[in-house]
Amino acid sequence: MAKALIRGLDYAWRLFATAVSFAVFGVGGMLLWWLVLPILALRPGLPAAKQRRAQYAVHLSFYTFIGLMHRLGVMTYRIDGLEKLNRPGQLIVANHPTLVDVVFLLSRIRHASCIVKASLWRNPAMRGPILHAGYISNADSQAMLDACAERLREGGCLIVFPEGTRSVPGRAYRFQRGAAALALQANCLVTPVVLRCRPSTLTKAEPWYRIPARRFALTMQVGDAIDIDAFRAIEPRSIAVRRLTETLQDYFSERRMNDEHDGN
Repeated sequence: MAKALIRGLDYAWRLFATAVSFAVFGVGGMLLWWLVLPILALRPGLPAAKQRRAQYAVHLSFYTFIGLMHRLGVMTYRIDGLEKLNRPGQLIVANHPTLVDVVFLLSRIRHASCIVKASLWRNPAMRGPILHAGYISNADSQAMLDACAERLREGGCLIVFPEGTRSVPGRAYRFQRGAAALALQANCLVTPVVLRCRPSTLTKAEPWYRIPARRFALTMQVGDAIDIDAFRAIEPRSIAVRRLTETLQDYFSERRMNDEHDGN
């Protein structure tokens, strides 16, 4: 009886804390748009410098948000290989198990761009950070690819989810070819990041309020850079893109199978 009561109170608290967390996220996004980022934009500097300031502001706000969720008891987290991030001209390729993946990544990367859905440009909590930080819209595929490649050549860091959407639990990965095409076009440093969430939550099919029976644990495992020189030598380029895509997909699939085998 007592254990059931404790579990019920814990669940109720985490549900309340989750609601508070997402409310803070929404309010924080609007404050960034209306107050913080416009003030930063008034400081002198070239557009690239202003973008970096905005990216750092987003980084700090997301770092605070992840810390809030942790302190409220909604989640725990662990990061392995953090020292491999924050390198100039780095393309970060990650899987996408939960809604907060990009938040988790940006909370640990000081200056980064990412690709966002065109619909998010109309989201009042996200429009400000997107515009000021120079995030890239996916509205036009070729324009998106060119903009991403230019950002990487300029020494910027870019986060890409090659699945294109959040993972479906239990379904095999199906990577799109955009990440591989971008890596070959920009000839950049490709760093794989494996994200895990246990128990599964905040997937594409789940609303925020359908929380798991216990607080979830996010882990970020940063891998060694993938050598793309061998793929750049392959002709035609379409074959090189396909093979690099297969290599990336196999990398993440192998680690998922290892997790399932170990029961994690």
